[in-house]
Amino acid sequence: MPGRPRPGEFELIRELFAPLAADEPGALGLLDDAALIAPRPGRELVTAIDTIVEGVHFLPADPPFDIARKLLRVNLSDLAAMGARPRAYLLGLAIPDAVDFDWLRHFSRGLASDQLRFGISLAGGDTTATTGPICLSLTAIGEIEPGRSPLRSNAAAGEHVYVSGTVGDAALGLRALRGEELGLPAGEREAAIARYRLPEPRLDLGMALPASAAVDVSDGLIADIGHICAASGLGARIEAGRVPLSGAARSALGSGAVEIVDLLTGGDDYELVFTAPADRSDAIREAAARARVPVARIGTMTEGEGVSVFDPANARIAIDRAGYRHF
Repeated sequence: MPGRPRPGEFELIRELFAPLAADEPGALGLLDDAALIAPRPGRELVTAIDTIVEGVHFLPADPPFDIARKLLRVNLSDLAAMGARPRAYLLGLAIPDAVDFDWLRHFSRGLASDQLRFGISLAGGDTTATTGPICLSLTAIGEIEPGRSPLRSNAAAGEHVYVSGTVGDAALGLRALRGEELGLPAGEREAAIARYRLPEPRLDLGMALPASAAVDVSDGLIADIGHICAASGLGARIEAGRVPLSGAARSALGSGAVEIVDLLTGGDDYELVFTAPADRSDAIREAAARARVPVARIGTMTEGEGVSVFDPANARIAIDRAGYRHF
């Protein structure tokens, strides 16, 4: 049975999206051409934008409720890497005719659900038609004290490299959704799919960490550590045996369905990888405990360039591709 036909742009905004902007005065009720947002006293604005495309970042059969939450969360993950507190966001929708009102209604409900959880509100946006796949863009706006962001260029040789949570689960989830046999028990398979569809932005951890440099793991652990290396003019030595893995990842390794390189270079984990001097290890443990997010030390920043990965026997692991490449 066909769903309700999609209404016109302004009716759609009035019915589905204006309620999402009710808690942000700068949104002006979505009645003007732009929002007016000023940072609170003693803060500067942090902005980040991500675009997700049907068939690339989500599958056509994925629920719109979850797609909306993933769109918001991947941007919140960027704010987490910068140590920022969420404030507001701008939304861009390019949607084909096949997307009906019911799809958009579930999409807006997904946004509303995570707005409540993460303390952020819609401030404006744009909608347009397209003949291509669904294309969704979101610009997140956060706040932080000036000079507090752990920039990628701030790492120093000798600093420890840490990562939050577990690595490789989202890549397993995508493979499972594509029908690959991974040798996973049903519960672990569903857990991996959930990690792909619904990442967990580490906002509380990001705001609490005494990190020098940080990045979220979107393109793959090795690729994103490489971004810190490139910005800081350094290298990194990573110990594969220290990288935290979930039960699903260990099962997939045990069955031979994947190799450790697949997990280290898979994208979409949205964990935080960061560096810090050795004397901050106690403070990092305390921050992780307060945020209730496990953190593991996985290596060291070094002189030189590039990321070198070693197995538990101290043999270097060949990495032919560090992670996802957009082009």
